[in-house]
Formats: sequence, C-alpha cells, structure tokens
Amino acid sequence: MASGYDRALSGPSSSLRKTEQRAANFPYHIGTCAVGVKGTDVVVLGCEKRSAMKLQDTRITPSKIGLLDTHVCLAFAGLNADARILVDKARLEAQSHRLNLEDPVTIEYITKYVAGVQQRYTQSGGVRPFGISTLVVGFDKGSEQPRLYQTEPSGIYSAWKANAIGRSSKTVREFLERNYKEDMDREATVRLAFKSLLEVVQTGAKNIEIAIMAPGKPVEMLPVEDIENYVKNIEQEKQGRRRLRRRRGRNPWDGCRRHSDAGHSGGVQ
Repeated sequence: MASGYDRALSGPSSSLRKTEQRAANFPYHIGTCAVGVKGTDVVVLGCEKRSAMKLQDTRITPSKIGLLDTHVCLAFAGLNADARILVDKARLEAQSHRLNLEDPVTIEYITKYVAGVQQRYTQSGGVRPFGISTLVVGFDKGSEQPRLYQTEPSGIYSAWKANAIGRSSKTVREFLERNYKEDMDREATVRLAFKSLLEVVQTGAKNIEIAIMAPGKPVEMLPVEDIENYVKNIEQEKQGRRRLRRRRGRNPWDGCRRHSDAGHSGGVQ
C-alpha cells in the first residue's frame, strides 16, 4: 500500500512532486558555472571545475563536458551523478540513431531527447527530477552553422547565441549580453568564453576547462598550458584597464590647488 501511494501521480503525493521539481532547480543554480558561446564558425564551451582535494586522484575526476557523439558536446551544472546518467542515455540515443538511420543526430534532435528525459522524470512515479541544467553544442552534418541549446530540469529547452548556467549565471549572462558580437572569429569567441568565466572563477586557470568545436573536426579540449596563457593575458589586460581608469580619475588641478592652499595658509600665519 505504501508503494502504491509513493508512485501515485495525483492526490496527496502530487504536491510532493511539485516540491521535488522545485528542489531539482536548486542544485544547478549552485553548481559550478558553465558557459557556451557561438562564433561565426565555431562554438565554445567553458566550465568551472571544483578544486581537487589534496589526496584526490585528478586523473579520474569527472569532466563537466561530455562528448555525446563526434559532432555534439554537452556541459552541465548541478549534480554529477545525475549528469552521468543523462549523458549515458543521450550517448545511447545518438548511437542508436546513427545505427538505425545511418545518419548522425542533429543538435536539436538530441537536445529535444535530453529535455524529454528530464521532463518525464518530473511526472513519473518512483523517481525524482534530474538536478541539472545542460548546454548542448555542436554542428549538424554538412552545416557550418554552430548550434547552442540549453535544457532545464523541467524539460524546457531553448536556443541561444551565448548563455551561462550554474553558480552566478545571472552575472555571467549580463557580461555576455554586454560583450557578445555577431561576427566573432575563433579567437574572439574563445576569449569571450574565458572572460565570462573569469567574472566568477577566482582560482584562475587550474579550475577551468574549455572545449572548442568547429565543423567537420573533432572536439578540441584546450591543454592546461593554453588555458594558463589565456588567463594570464586576460588578467594583464584587466590590470592595464584598472591603471588607466585610475589615471583618468585623477584631477590635474588637484596638485595646483594643494600648492595654492599651502601658500595661502602660510601668508595668514
């Protein structure tokens, strides 16, 4: 009898389902930040990684970016265990589609599949909603147009030019809105992804991972050395702008006014 109550989709337990769905939104809001940015012929995913503990083996630490097929990647914010299950389901669907139809999935198709799985878990008995939000990026077969989608725990999905999920995503999204341009090349797109992440990542290069996708090419994961160089250059630019603002903020008449005041007070004495 208890089992029947727990699996009911209506009645007293329906309010619990709503509570679970609201609770599923919480982990991805506090999960590490992930960013997706589209350029002219490139799409970039950037993720903040949590710092590894001193005795942790970093070789088997799960990545925040997963390859679903050769032409499509997924990044997530939220519960790692939930992401692992969802990524496995999406990979299986992509392989099944390629085997049965002899064609790779389109980016929108696999996004709809991921969102559909998330939505079903909001209303199925005996399970809880997925506590993650995802960014799905890639290129359709024969197309040079980059694709970027977001899915939410409720099952909603939407297309974006640039977006952020996870901790402080509102701050990062506002930064992207101010700095995004339509005709960005590869370098500009990568730099914007780095700059947006560095709005919230305080520990620098060691906690950032970047994936770059271009049409007809395998996904490129930036090595640590390249990430360190990007972060170093961007931090130097920030320091240069701060120094420039400080110089511009000084009033050239302040020095003259101080000398004049000193001379005037000396005459009075």
